[in-house]
Amino acid sequence: MVAVELYPSQEDLFYEEEILRNPYSLKLWWRYVKARSDAPAKKRHVLYERAVRALPGSYKLWHAYLKEKVDGVRGLSLLHPRYEDLNNTFERALVTMHKMPRLWIMYLQTLTEQKLLTRTRRTFDRALCALAVTQHDRIWEIYLNFVSQQGVPVETSLRVYRRFLKYDPTHVEDFIEFLQMSELWQEAAERLAQVLNDETFYSRQGKTRHQLWLSLCKLLTTHTKDVSGLQADAIIRGGIRRFTNEVGRLWTSLADYYIRCGLFEKARDVFEEGVMSVVTVRDFSIVFDAYSQFEESILAAKMEQSTLDTDDRQEEEGDESTQDPHRLVSFEKWIEKSFWLNEENDVDLRLARLENLMERRPELVSSVLLRQNPHNVHEWHKRVKLFANNPSKQVLTFTEAVRTVDAMKAVGRPHTLWVAFAKLYESHADVVNARVIFEKAVMVNYKAVDDLAIVWCEWAEMELRHKNLKGALDLMQRSTAEPSVAIKRKVAELGEEPVQLKLHKSLRLWEFYVDLEEGLGTLDSTRKIYERIFDLRIITPKIVLNYAALLEDNKFFEDAFKVYERGVQVFKYPHVRPIWSMYLNKFVSRYGGKKLERARDLFEQALKEVPEADAKPLYLQYAKLEEDHGLARHALAVYERATKAVEEHEKLSIYDIYIARAAEFFGLPRTREIYEHAIESGLPDKDVKTMCIKYAELERNLGEIDRARAIYVHASQSADPRSDTEFWSKWNDFEVQHGNEDTFREMLRIKRSVTASYSQMHFILPEYLMQRETGKVSMEEAVDALAGAGISRDDGMAALEKEMASSAGKDGMKALGFVSAGVQSQTDGGAGLERDRKDANDEEIGLEDEEEEEDAGVDVAEKSVPDSVFGNLAQVKHAGESNEKGEKREFADAEPLGAKERFKRQKKTVD
Repeated sequence: MVAVELYPSQEDLFYEEEILRNPYSLKLWWRYVKARSDAPAKKRHVLYERAVRALPGSYKLWHAYLKEKVDGVRGLSLLHPRYEDLNNTFERALVTMHKMPRLWIMYLQTLTEQKLLTRTRRTFDRALCALAVTQHDRIWEIYLNFVSQQGVPVETSLRVYRRFLKYDPTHVEDFIEFLQMSELWQEAAERLAQVLNDETFYSRQGKTRHQLWLSLCKLLTTHTKDVSGLQADAIIRGGIRRFTNEVGRLWTSLADYYIRCGLFEKARDVFEEGVMSVVTVRDFSIVFDAYSQFEESILAAKMEQSTLDTDDRQEEEGDESTQDPHRLVSFEKWIEKSFWLNEENDVDLRLARLENLMERRPELVSSVLLRQNPHNVHEWHKRVKLFANNPSKQVLTFTEAVRTVDAMKAVGRPHTLWVAFAKLYESHADVVNARVIFEKAVMVNYKAVDDLAIVWCEWAEMELRHKNLKGALDLMQRSTAEPSVAIKRKVAELGEEPVQLKLHKSLRLWEFYVDLEEGLGTLDSTRKIYERIFDLRIITPKIVLNYAALLEDNKFFEDAFKVYERGVQVFKYPHVRPIWSMYLNKFVSRYGGKKLERARDLFEQALKEVPEADAKPLYLQYAKLEEDHGLARHALAVYERATKAVEEHEKLSIYDIYIARAAEFFGLPRTREIYEHAIESGLPDKDVKTMCIKYAELERNLGEIDRARAIYVHASQSADPRSDTEFWSKWNDFEVQHGNEDTFREMLRIKRSVTASYSQMHFILPEYLMQRETGKVSMEEAVDALAGAGISRDDGMAALEKEMASSAGKDGMKALGFVSAGVQSQTDGGAGLERDRKDANDEEIGLEDEEEEEDAGVDVAEKSVPDSVFGNLAQVKHAGESNEKGEKREFADAEPLGAKERFKRQKKTVD
């Protein structure tokens, strides 16, 4: 081995000289130690020893010295002599450094690693005695880790933990865990009980009192034989009362406690108490499943034990017969072996218990639901159905139900319990008791009057089923009797008004009463009931109609009409609608035209306040009366009134009927006024177009071709060619049949104009109009929107006319297939074309428009129209032809007139 130089070398002379001059300077010693950091350990230890001998109170030197020595023993055997030298060094350091907790911790950790139990325990105690109380928590942390190691006696650990709890009682949960790990169940249960009894306890581990309580219950039930002195039954029942969300687990824990104690009957009682007291289905499922498993396990154990006892008994009997076959068995031995007297052989009893438990499950579940809400009527009915084969239990269930359910708190209709209870007695032919039940039922203060009325009606129906007709009428008379003034005053003093005082105004009861009286009583008694209903002001339109029908069946027609009159005075629309309809039908069917003025007054009275939605059938009925028994002009006047009174979507159908009747009564020319009125009355655009098409068809049938064409022109302004193809198709067919080249070109020009107008409005319409569905924006709305935006409709039309004028010279060629009919168009289009032809080049090739190319293949019928057809229009035609300057224009080409003004102008021109 290489010898280690312990004496100062030449390099140490400088530090040695400084230390000789000032041997008590910590700075010099520390610089000397740092300068020799690469020296051998033994030499450094000598240097440290000299330093701490000179400065025994230096914490810095001692700490560095001890840390270096601790690092030096790492990896060595615990029996190495250097450990003892290290311990001695710690002891010498603590002589002066006993107030330094860090040195104590280093020393204690070193002793713990050396497994010196006694020396370590005593050192811990010395540290606790030497240090201040404020530093004890640092010592106790490693002290508890030490006593928790394997090999430390349990008694030592218990004493240490008990001392620690005196220092800091809040760590009792750690102590309880240690006790459970050490299987010291008795003290663990006691400590848990103390914690739960301390209302000021705060868990450092974040456990709730509920969790601690469950831990105690689990400990008591799991280690029943190891824990004594605690009343497990009282503790668990206290948890059941306090923690309602864990009732099922606690009941099973209590039963488990008695099972482990061997008290099986007591456990069965606990299970029964549990299933009869839980209030939730979840808790019931937990307790019931544990109960059934308990019964099954006991039954299996008994059956196995019975099998073993039988085998043993057979072996014993075989041995006895072999030894002495003639020996008599003593009486005591026979009693012991007797099967039917042996209490251990109760397999049949336990099997019956298990079957009974399974059969009772629906009943027990019903009890749980009723404990949740004893006023649940539906659950009571379901419970009665469980005992369908046991009338006695059904009666008991109904009795309990009507006694328990409060009508003001009931969920459901509580009167159904009374009715079902009475029907149960009735089904068993006990009508007397059924009447008793009904008598009690009508005295209950229900939440609604209708419930009490149903009970009275059911009672009366029961009497009817048993042929007691007089009794049923007496019941209805008794139920509808109005309470006396004295009773009302007495109830008003009490402040609570029961439903019995409102029963006499129950509509259900009166309807049943009047039906019963109508079938069993006389006409006079029935009329009295109806009049009583009128007096109580609870009449309904249905009752009015029934009353009137009763009087009509008995030939009291005027009285029936008086009932109708009273009905229409009581009710308003829409409830009075069926009364008026029946009244008017009955009156007209009976008197016809005999009392026409009275019928008219009735209709006028009915139409006075009728809303638009209900007006159409009354007006049609009124007009039918005038057609059958009055004057035709009166009927048409009614139709005209109907066109203004009905809803918008029904006006077109009224106009159709109006026109058909006018044509039937006065001929087709009379319908022109109706058509014009319909077009000017403000119908929706789609209905206006339909009406114009019909009007034009009428004029065409009458030979008024120009009038029909004027109608088409008028309607074209509200017909978008992109969507309304039907209108333009009909106009096209009309021009093909009755027009010429000029009129057809005029139709195409108008079509282009309308298309441009709709296209322009489409692109510049406001956003709120653009968001509407196609066809929902009318022409007037679009024009108003354009005017509000500063854009005039005239500008667009003027541009279009300018474009048409520029292209007029190119349309000189006559459309193929058209032959002039000799009728001048009402527009100046024809004159303009003639002037253009005169100035046109004869050699110029004419190009047709797109519309003409599309219609080039149309086969047009050619027919000359004589002047006699036109009548006075012929003069207008010749006058228009003679005017060379074209100053007289029959129609405005570019001015966008309003619908009404345009139609009036065209009509005036034609006339």
